[in-house]
Amino acid sequence: MSLLELENVTLRFGGLVAVNDVSFSVDEGEVFALVGPNGAGKSTIFNLISRFYDPAEGDIRFDGKSILSLEKHEIADLGIARTFQNIELFEQATVLQNLLVGRHTHRKTNPFSEILFLPSVRRAERDHRAAVENVIDFLDLQPYREKYIAGLPYGVRKVVEMGRALAIEPRLLLLDEPASGLSVEETQDVAFWIEDIRNLMGVTVLMVEHDMGLVSAVSDRVLALAEGKKLALGTPAEVQSDPAVIEAYLGSDDVEGAA
Repeated sequence: MSLLELENVTLRFGGLVAVNDVSFSVDEGEVFALVGPNGAGKSTIFNLISRFYDPAEGDIRFDGKSILSLEKHEIADLGIARTFQNIELFEQATVLQNLLVGRHTHRKTNPFSEILFLPSVRRAERDHRAAVENVIDFLDLQPYREKYIAGLPYGVRKVVEMGRALAIEPRLLLLDEPASGLSVEETQDVAFWIEDIRNLMGVTVLMVEHDMGLVSAVSDRVLALAEGKKLALGTPAEVQSDPAVIEAYLGSDDVEGAA
């Protein structure tokens, strides 16, 4: 069953067509990757799903319902969480505090009850803390839980941002270049976590990634894009061997030379 569907989606910035009549669906429980050269439209598709942009044409459906009438702040309430290419964390807050931000969609109390710190507020706080501690354990962030983001290595920050997204308890997790800037060992850890996110947490993953080793290791299906257009869709092996994909990455001269 398709959890996410894009149907004939087009986005223009003036005379530039950033996404050109793109259609694809992501099945529930799947790890689906978007690949392509820089400027292919991959992160733009994430921004469309996140409602940062409005498509000029087409529709985007989550769990069978169009999301185009929703505001940006309503997307997380549906169960869609994301990370960003450029890490977006609160530098002067701790790891624990940053992950607690991810619990905002589950907030049921009101300002009056919070001022009085009623029993319902205390119960909710315990529940939020327990959910965040589970994410900390899952991602092996225990050594960093009380440390400030500003003092953490880049690789740990990437993991914290993934953790904040998981704290939302999403049905669909959008990972925007999760291995960017990471070492080989850190990328291997990301691969293990993505598999566990799908297999143990039951979360569907849509990923933008340039590291084809990671894409091949964890993805069920891959969509290759170039200049906003759909090039190929299939398994990682099928997409990597597609002539149109090879040409987009290497150029026509290299394709002819390899033939």
